[in-house]
Amino acid sequence: RIRKPEMKKQVLCNCVSLLILLAVVALCIPMTVPRLLGYDTYTVVSGSMEPAIPTGSAIYVETVSPEAVAAGDVIAFYSRGAVITHRVVENLVVSGEFVTKGDANAENDVTPAPYEALMGRVAYSVPFLGNVMAVCSGTTGKIYLACGVAGAVLLQLAGSLLRTDRKQDSREDNGPDRGR
Repeated sequence: RIRKPEMKKQVLCNCVSLLILLAVVALCIPMTVPRLLGYDTYTVVSGSMEPAIPTGSAIYVETVSPEAVAAGDVIAFYSRGAVITHRVVENLVVSGEFVTKGDANAENDVTPAPYEALMGRVAYSVPFLGNVMAVCSGTTGKIYLACGVAGAVLLQLAGSLLRTDRKQDSREDNGPDRGR
C-alpha cells in the first residue's frame, strides 16, 4: 500500500530541487563558459552605445591585435581608469591609435584610444544579462546562489527521507505478522 501524499511530496521536493539547481547553473554559465573560451566579460554601464548595445548588457570581448581592428568594429579599451566600449571610426595604424565614437554620441571621442589601451573587440553582447551577472558576481549574489544550492540539497534530502519512510511503511504493512 503506497501512501500517495508522501509520494507527491517526494516528487515535488525532487522537482523543485532540480529546478533550483538548473537555475543556478543557468545563471553561472554566461559568467564562466565564455571565460574558458578566451573571452573577457563586462557589463555596459552607460548609454553611449545604444541602441546597438543597451545599458545593462553583457559584452564578451575577444583578444585581437590592434592592426586587425577595422572601422565599424566595437572595441573595449581603458581610458582614465574605466573600461570604455565604443565603435572604431578609424584605425590610425601609423600613430597607433583608434578614433572612436559611441553610437549615441553626436561627435567622435575627443581623445583617440592608443593601441596599448586596447582590451579587445566585442564579439557578442546580450541585453540585460550584464545586470544579472553584476548581481550574481557580487557578495550578495554569491550568497543567494549558495543558499539556492543549499536549499536544493536540503530538498533532495527531504525527498530521500520521504522515500525511505515510504519503504519502511510498505515493509511494515507486508510484514510476517500480518493476519495473525
